[in-house]
Amino acid sequence: MKFVTDWLDNRTGYKKLVHEALFENVPGGARWRYVWGSTLTFTLIIQFITGTVLWMAYSPSSQTAWESVYYIQNQMTGGWLLRGIHHYTAQIMTVLLVLHLMQVVIDGAYKAPREVNFWFGVLLLLLVLGLSLTGYLLPWDQKGFWATTVATKIAGISPVIGPALQKIIIGGNEYGHHTLTRFFALHAGVLPGSIIVLLVGHIYLFRRHGITAKQPYRKKDAHFWPDQVLKDAVACLAVLATVLFLVIRNSGAELGAPADPSESYSAARPEWYFLFLFQFLKYFPAGTEVLGAIIIPTLLLIIVFLMPIIGRWRLGHGFNIGFMWALLAGAGLLTYLAKEEDRNNPSYLLAVKDADYQAHRIRTLAQSSNGIPITGAAQLLREDPLVQGPKLFAKNCASCHRFDGHDGTGSLVKDKQSAPDLKGVGTREWISRFVDPEHIVGPQVFGGTKFKDGKMAKFVLREVAAYSDEQKDNLRKVVAAVSAEASHPLQRELDSTQSKIIEEGRELASNSMKCTDCHQFRNKDEDATAPDLTGYGSKTWLREFILNPKHERFYGAKNDRMPAFQGELNHKSIDLIVDWLRNDYYRPGGAIQLKE
Repeated sequence: MKFVTDWLDNRTGYKKLVHEALFENVPGGARWRYVWGSTLTFTLIIQFITGTVLWMAYSPSSQTAWESVYYIQNQMTGGWLLRGIHHYTAQIMTVLLVLHLMQVVIDGAYKAPREVNFWFGVLLLLLVLGLSLTGYLLPWDQKGFWATTVATKIAGISPVIGPALQKIIIGGNEYGHHTLTRFFALHAGVLPGSIIVLLVGHIYLFRRHGITAKQPYRKKDAHFWPDQVLKDAVACLAVLATVLFLVIRNSGAELGAPADPSESYSAARPEWYFLFLFQFLKYFPAGTEVLGAIIIPTLLLIIVFLMPIIGRWRLGHGFNIGFMWALLAGAGLLTYLAKEEDRNNPSYLLAVKDADYQAHRIRTLAQSSNGIPITGAAQLLREDPLVQGPKLFAKNCASCHRFDGHDGTGSLVKDKQSAPDLKGVGTREWISRFVDPEHIVGPQVFGGTKFKDGKMAKFVLREVAAYSDEQKDNLRKVVAAVSAEASHPLQRELDSTQSKIIEEGRELASNSMKCTDCHQFRNKDEDATAPDLTGYGSKTWLREFILNPKHERFYGAKNDRMPAFQGELNHKSIDLIVDWLRNDYYRPGGAIQLKE
């Protein structure tokens, strides 16, 4: 073994390099305050290793980026752990950078002859923040996409070069594939390469000038090995333990719904370490944003760069320390205010809830037997009734109708309800309200329409209210028969086990229960004056009704304010609303069945 090590040393001189590295003089002995540089180097190494492995599974295009991150997160062995380590180490790095910078300023380690090394450190800080900013977009989810649009728009308000700079960053006039590939090139190539160059220079200058220790020394001088190495190792292990704790507690890094420029997204926020700037910009009226976004931050950064010059005087050094504490306190206060505003903002909280729901829903859809289509994961959400139905209902239907008392998305509507509540439309429970004297003229049925004084309401209030127990039982059979026309996903199993009751109900509807006196039901009836009950509540029936409620098959001239949506909504949008109302969408393990 000695022969091999001697041969290698003869060719490389590694023993001398190792000796110089390990036996560097540490004035005043080993201290915990010296660990920040080593922990930062450790986290950078973690980032380079995990980033390289993630790169091997990542596909940087607007149609494959989210899908590849989904694969890493949910299918690749250990992918969730790897991605989580990369994500949370990046966040820990920000904290370590601030601690390291504060330690350097407090100890005066920026003073001559260490000015250049201090500037290298500040540039490293900016480059690491650049890594965080560019990495935010790479999952190509809604949160990263919309937060990045805000960041690039800030660049666009820069004096003179702003519009051109923004166009270069996003790769054109629209955010898309070129934006992603440019951010990926910066994140995986340009910025890491620049960091390596600066880091080598930073370590070289640090070794050249040595550690700046406060005097008088508490202990005698010592070597870097073993005492300081031990402290650095313990600190690095603490950092790693913190990262792993965050990863395991949160089951890896977050992955939202795939980016979709056509969908509004109100839950976009920068990562917490940029939140202070987001809050700061709120205090600048329209037209003055350049002050808060560009000019003031640039001036503050210039002061930081000038610290080695300012610190030549004793009062200057005190100013530098006070300035850094004020900067840190200001950023902390702004971050706190931003968090507090969000916690007390109902619209934002609702947007976050919706974003979390869509993130959960896309995972469910992607895990189905059909998987992710070749057109991309965003297509799954665009064609999912459970996601799109409530939005379309809120936009087109909720001015009159309600869905369980709200607009479909969970928001209450200020306008007075003037049409039936459509939750469970076509089910037995829903139809039962139309033949129930207690509900027929209530707000969930005809209470807000002219039909509250119509023939149906009068029949229910006068005749049905006086029904005997036998007649009520027959009415339940009729309700079952009419509801069976919908072939409702929630009660298909129930309908299949009660075929006899349904058949009896059909006979009763046409005879003793008088339903066909007004309605057409399974037989052609040109004298019918009320909506056709054949196929009632089915997808086809609802689609045709929404397209034209004035059709003779439905309300005809008796229609009460219900507009014809033919020409207003395309068939795809109507189908999404109908499928959502009917609970006809993908569920793991099949549909939930209603019990009798």
